[in-house]
Amino acid sequence: MITETEAYRGEDDLASHASRGRTPRTEVMYGEPGHAYVYIIYGMYFCLNVVTEKKDYPAAVLIRGVAVGDSISNWRSNLHIDGPGKLCRFLKIDKKLNQWDLTRGEKLWIASPRMVRLGRKKLNLKIIKSKRIGVDYAKHCKKYLWRFYLKT
Repeated sequence: MITETEAYRGEDDLASHASRGRTPRTEVMYGEPGHAYVYIIYGMYFCLNVVTEKKDYPAAVLIRGVAVGDSISNWRSNLHIDGPGKLCRFLKIDKKLNQWDLTRGEKLWIASPRMVRLGRKKLNLKIIKSKRIGVDYAKHCKKYLWRFYLKT
C-alpha cells in the first residue's frame, strides 16, 4: 500500500524536473497519464513517479513510501519501506520500467483499495499534507504542501 507521495506539477513548479522544459529525460512527464517516470538520483538510486495529468502537461507523483505485507486492514503492522530509493531497490524497479504503462496490470501497476480484499473491516486512514522533502532550492515552490502521507 502506498503510504507517502509528493506531487510535482507543471513547468512553473521549480521543484519539478519539467521546470527546465521538455527534455529527453522529462518527455514521459508530458505523455499520457498512468505511465511510470523512473529516473536515477545520486548516480545510484532509482525513483518511481506516476504521470498524472493530460498529455502535454508535465506532472507526476513521486512514490516515497509503501507498506508491504499481507495485512492491508492493519497496515501499521506491515513492513514499511520509506524513501524512494529504498522503495525502488526493494521492489526491483529500475530504468527498464521508465515509460511503463501502469494501467496494463502487468509487471508494475497500482491497484485501488477497492481491488484489495479488506473483508468487513473499514480502513480509517488520515492523510497528512506537508512540504515536500529536499526541495529547498525551489524558491517559493518549496512551501507547497504537496507531500502526502498516512498518519501512523
